[in-house]
Amino acid sequence: MSIKLGIELELHQLSLLAPAGYFVGLHIRFTSPLMTFQTYDQAWTDRYTEQGYAMRDPMIAWGFSTTGSIRWSAIPVPDTFGIMREAATYGMVYGVAIACGPLSSRTIAGMARSDREYTDQEIARIEALINRLHDATQPPESLTDAQVEALRLIAAGERHTGAAAKLGISESALKARLNSARIRLMARTTAEAIQRAKDYRLI
Repeated sequence: MSIKLGIELELHQLSLLAPAGYFVGLHIRFTSPLMTFQTYDQAWTDRYTEQGYAMRDPMIAWGFSTTGSIRWSAIPVPDTFGIMREAATYGMVYGVAIACGPLSSRTIAGMARSDREYTDQEIARIEALINRLHDATQPPESLTDAQVEALRLIAAGERHTGAAAKLGISESALKARLNSARIRLMARTTAEAIQRAKDYRLI
């Protein structure tokens, strides 16, 4: 099974467990996740972004202070700005937070529902899913020299023909290097692969 298909299957399982939506920020580094997946109500997502709630969200604060799982109703961080109360008006009444990984590459996730608290069994399933997603998307420690050279040339603005000529290889060989780099970086496009390689400090 491909990594991409595995991630899609895990996310499908999460969607079944989070009828009011979910947010998963994978490998948060320098305050920004390397990958995000979310299905919360778009109106709430827009409101959350516009108000800059991420910096004041008790779930995020909890996720950076510990690892494990907790119901939203039990998060000990004060909801000074009423973010959780406001989220409830968008149908996100009950929820669970999950945090895993080292502080330098933390994954934080939230699942929501409108009808009842999550059971212990559901929380255990969600935590296992998030841990698997975290492990499956672990950034690579390195790329091959060939992948780095190809990405650097394209990042510098070279077209495929020019980059291949500079490397002394065929255009198809260059494309093969770029494709292998995309797979390694779990990126859909070369531009995304370049950005991830920069984020991971690999180029």
